[in-house]
Amino acid sequence: MTARLVTGFRKSWWPKLHRRGLFLLGGLATGAAAVAMAILADKAQAIFFSASRHWAAFPFVATPAGFALAVWLTRRFAPGAQGSGIPQVIAAHHVRDPQSRAPLVSIRMGLAKIGLLTLGLLSGASAGREGPTVQVGAAIMAALGRLEPHRQPGLLIAGSAAGVAAAFNAPLAGIVFGIEEMSRSFEVRTSGLVVGTVIAAGLTSLAILGDYTYFGTTAVTLPFGRLWLMIPVAAVICGLLGGLFSRILIAFAQGLRGGPGFWIRRWPVGFAALCGLLVAFCGVASDGTIFGTGYEQSKEILSGADLPWLFGPVKLIATALSSISGIPGGIFSPSLAVGAGLGYDLHALVPGFPVEVLAILCMAAYLAGVVQAPMTSFVIVGEMTANHALVFPIMLSAVIGFAASRLVCPEGVYHVLSRQFLPRDPVSADTAMQEAHDERVDVEAEG
Repeated sequence: MTARLVTGFRKSWWPKLHRRGLFLLGGLATGAAAVAMAILADKAQAIFFSASRHWAAFPFVATPAGFALAVWLTRRFAPGAQGSGIPQVIAAHHVRDPQSRAPLVSIRMGLAKIGLLTLGLLSGASAGREGPTVQVGAAIMAALGRLEPHRQPGLLIAGSAAGVAAAFNAPLAGIVFGIEEMSRSFEVRTSGLVVGTVIAAGLTSLAILGDYTYFGTTAVTLPFGRLWLMIPVAAVICGLLGGLFSRILIAFAQGLRGGPGFWIRRWPVGFAALCGLLVAFCGVASDGTIFGTGYEQSKEILSGADLPWLFGPVKLIATALSSISGIPGGIFSPSLAVGAGLGYDLHALVPGFPVEVLAILCMAAYLAGVVQAPMTSFVIVGEMTANHALVFPIMLSAVIGFAASRLVCPEGVYHVLSRQFLPRDPVSADTAMQEAHDERVDVEAEG
């Protein structure tokens, strides 16, 4: 009788507990990794800004040299670590062959991503840590997936969602990101596992860093009236600029034609150094405000502080240069900073419009224009500002920004960039459908 009960437990309950345990453990590990990356990013930026204050010419030396070193190390030791890391995870999610998938989301790649991102921020790159956290989270879940007899792409989705949730301290944004951006065929039955992973990652971050709102809390409101007419105007402008930014990234990733394209392919390290030098000039033009993630500058705008009017446009240029240089680094935080800067500038057109409100709406519109994920954009901005009174204006801005971006860039930047990481013989539509069916069968069998 006892032997029969033990056998029944092993067959029916142990696989379920085993799988849930993997997701929980992965969430805890991803949360810890996100905290470590946040601490390293803050330390690296503090060192760069401190050195810049003591020696004005420091960016003209450190930024080109740091960019060149980061690209050389990436190409030599960690090919596939360049950029934000989200395209790599999307590609890994669609690759059937484990050997082709492993280099994109391995623990070795995750560690390299953390080190190279820190080097980039230490050099003054205009880059964020949230995209890299997605790749690190996916790498952790992929490693744990080796313990799962039926490895499923859902592990990568859960790791990606947990990475966003822990990086922004925004659990809802992590869940929506996993659904909207990482998996266009997300199965409802996997939601419990993904939510559990997000909760574990969020609680880990909460236990270490405490409860906080990414940009603090804002109590500003926008009563319904004529000022709402400014929302579509600002959202269209920010959406178009976000789409233009994405087109630039795609053009350089796919390779420019003619002499410039040949030069970049022939001397990628030299091109990275040139991008670093141009970023240093952007820093001079903006009084040093464009270096780093842009978190502090966004927070200052939302608190009503003054910044150079060039901050938004120059931050956009510096982020584009950092991205096309080939160094590892994300675009989430810099995009939010660009949006806040654009809102700060557009405020001059309508002085009666609260600048904090316009900055928040432009953050949502520009981010939606860049990543073309409107739900993720308005949930992220809403959670990071904790302003429930602006829920509808934020949603409206994100949707309009997304639509405007489509006029400039028909496809989402992450999904276009992910194609360069796919095998030369990518999975066919039939194979992809079979993978989705297999994943659904596994989850349904789990109960």
